[in-house]
Amino acid sequence: MTDPARPTLATTPTTRAARSLTETPALADLAAQLLQTEGALSDLGLEDAAAVVGYMGLVTFPAGATVFREGDSSRTSYLLLVLSGEVSVETADPRGGGQVAISILGPGNIIGEMGLLDGSPRSATCIATTALQAGGLSRKALEKLIEDNPRVGAKLLVGLSKRLAARLRGMSDQLLMYAQLTESMQQEIQALKARAGGGTRF
Repeated sequence: MTDPARPTLATTPTTRAARSLTETPALADLAAQLLQTEGALSDLGLEDAAAVVGYMGLVTFPAGATVFREGDSSRTSYLLLVLSGEVSVETADPRGGGQVAISILGPGNIIGEMGLLDGSPRSATCIATTALQAGGLSRKALEKLIEDNPRVGAKLLVGLSKRLAARLRGMSDQLLMYAQLTESMQQEIQALKARAGGGTRF
């Protein structure tokens, strides 16, 4: 395999520029193991995961740093694999009350894969709640991986696509639960109004 292109990850003043993960063997081994976990890409074997890690860079964030910002369309060409620390995933409150935390993600979780694949604006804000180390895979490095090792590149793309499909199914389930809850609440409101003698409809 030819030497992979170094990841060219967008950085901010609060991040340390990416260097190859393979320069730190212990972190490279950790990244390969984490890539195989349920939170990442469990279909990859250890050899394939190690090949992917060869194209990743190490990025660090201090506690409190904004890793991704919802709606940002200028820095979408990379994903991150959390190696150590935790990230709070937040989205804007539709009622205008600021940000709402959706989940806390730790080692083994991948964030930002949608932007990597289609360049779309970031769908959520991610904040480092602790000091964070992450393996970054840029679009340029992904293209180099596919060129050098098409089999592993294809497995990686399939794995990322499966993650996105699972997330969409989860969102569909949540929307269904929300619709059922809304219907149940409206039925209770109507029942209360009927017992109270009617009145105008809500």
